[in-house]
Amino acid sequence: MRLAAGLLLALLSTAALSYGFYLQHTASGALPALSLRHPLSSLSALFTHRRWLAGFAAGLSGWALYIVALGFASLALVQATSAGGVGLLALLVRFGGGHLTRPERLAVAVSVAGLALLGLSLPAGASHGALPGWMAPFGWVLASAAVAAAAAVAAGRLLRPGSGLAVAAGLLYAAGDVATKAAVGGTGPVPLFATLIPVCHGLAFACLQLSFQRGAAMATAGVSALLTNVLPVLAGLTIFAEHMPGGTAGVLRGLGFAGAVLGAALLAAAPRPEAARKTRQQGEL
Repeated sequence: MRLAAGLLLALLSTAALSYGFYLQHTASGALPALSLRHPLSSLSALFTHRRWLAGFAAGLSGWALYIVALGFASLALVQATSAGGVGLLALLVRFGGGHLTRPERLAVAVSVAGLALLGLSLPAGASHGALPGWMAPFGWVLASAAVAAAAAVAAGRLLRPGSGLAVAAGLLYAAGDVATKAAVGGTGPVPLFATLIPVCHGLAFACLQLSFQRGAAMATAGVSALLTNVLPVLAGLTIFAEHMPGGTAGVLRGLGFAGAVLGAALLAAAPRPEAARKTRQQGEL
């Protein structure tokens, strides 16, 4: 019964977060160019726009439901369910009058299939070894920040417009989740990780909002959502002493991770449709 409640809450959370991202993205086109050089005016533009504010409120509701869901189901199950929001986001874009290219539809299909395989492997659970020291999660956060900086600057020239910033946002949101787990799990100095949480989430928020003005919904919100939800599960396997199950469940989990990450990569690299060429590209990083 608790597991069913957890699944229901996770699904409601996913719906709210996806809808929030969709509203924020559609509102971004009507906003003045956002810039890190003018943070106060950029924040004012966001929080005085009704449609964006509605999306932000929906996202906060989704986050609250996510926290409650964790009280009923495992982190891996809730994260895997949340990552499935990329499929819901694609439906919102499609029924909202947007267009999905064939590469985007393929990317969504690969992602959802990978997440389904992850879900099938979850009943096998995960075994735990000795808890790691604080350096492992701290190193993960630092490495994520370094890769995020590279994605925001360099990868942005190679990927679809906005995708580099979306990758950075996903990495930073996931790093914030890793810092949260380290703080509440007793694996390191609580003040250190408590400080890293708002820093990571604040930078991720900035990257995501900037990406919305530069790229299509699936190339921004879709990529960010996939990475935000898949990477903490991977962190659990690599730095929080969780181990892959054996046998078929282990194979399914490995294929699931591969599918989810491949889907994010395809979304970031797929040619954007003509409709997305009207997205805003002015503004400064």
